[in-house]
Amino acid sequence: MFSIIIPLYNKSAYIEKCLQSISNQTFPLFEVIIVNDGSTDNSLEIVKSLKVPDTQKLQVINQVNSGVSIARNNGVKAAKYSYIAFLDADDWWEPTYLSEMKYLIEAFPEAAIYGSNYKLLKSGISRLATVGVDPSYTKGLIDYIQIYAKTLCMPLWTCATVIRKEIFKSENGFNPILKLGEDFDLWVRVALKYPVAFLNKPLANYNQDVNLTNRAVGNLHKPENHMLWNLDYLLEAELNNPDLKLLFDKLRVYNLFPYYISKAYHNLTKPELAKIDWSKQPHIVKLKYSMPVWLLRIWTKWMLQGSMVKQKLIRLGVKFT
Repeated sequence: MFSIIIPLYNKSAYIEKCLQSISNQTFPLFEVIIVNDGSTDNSLEIVKSLKVPDTQKLQVINQVNSGVSIARNNGVKAAKYSYIAFLDADDWWEPTYLSEMKYLIEAFPEAAIYGSNYKLLKSGISRLATVGVDPSYTKGLIDYIQIYAKTLCMPLWTCATVIRKEIFKSENGFNPILKLGEDFDLWVRVALKYPVAFLNKPLANYNQDVNLTNRAVGNLHKPENHMLWNLDYLLEAELNNPDLKLLFDKLRVYNLFPYYISKAYHNLTKPELAKIDWSKQPHIVKLKYSMPVWLLRIWTKWMLQGSMVKQKLIRLGVKFT
């Protein structure tokens, strides 16, 4: 049986579709815990009016706005069942998600965490996430660190992930300090200690068309709230695990770039970039970081404007090959 945890903050435009996808599940043994994180819109009123799923399975917890990590942690504290499934209020599942997660758990009972592939929705177009497993791979235990490092596309995306409650509790859940990468921080802790099972079938949908003001991704958070500035506790593991070192360095190269060209965070980024083994980075990456920062700012602004124009054209039906 599953306890489904949904953090809810100002998602009135999406929560109905989210809950409907739960109501449509072919596997009926679950409870839903919605943690209302101080919403200021009518999200909660919509939840109360829908009556889906069955109200006997639905529990609402209200808290002052504290962030998604605390919301999810509080949801797990209230959970009755042994397997925790996370779903954000702006995303949704395919009807067989829970049933196929059940079969994955039964096939690999030794695992602590279970994930499926998923689709990304952007500019109204849905595409398969390119996690680093071979297209012919069906299901099994994976090396989460190696797989993630291949494409930097999350093999464990939170809304397509189920974790044993006992493991979640033993790892103290999501780090409440983090506002970006709190999921990665937890999954990597678990993956370093326990087996990870993966089903290479898209059973969840990641809505990237949500207003960016309501998403952690795309915003520059303070370093103390960013997972990449909070990985020193894994320093020994990083130094002794080449795959983990490669993954961390790739994440630093990719995710710290906006901070590197930011006037506010440029100097704070330098110590983190100094941790990178640059000999393992592609020439184009080393070239980019060797360019003058003022030039990188101009280039980035131009690329961002070009991307915005492209997304608008895609919405208008223009196809790019």
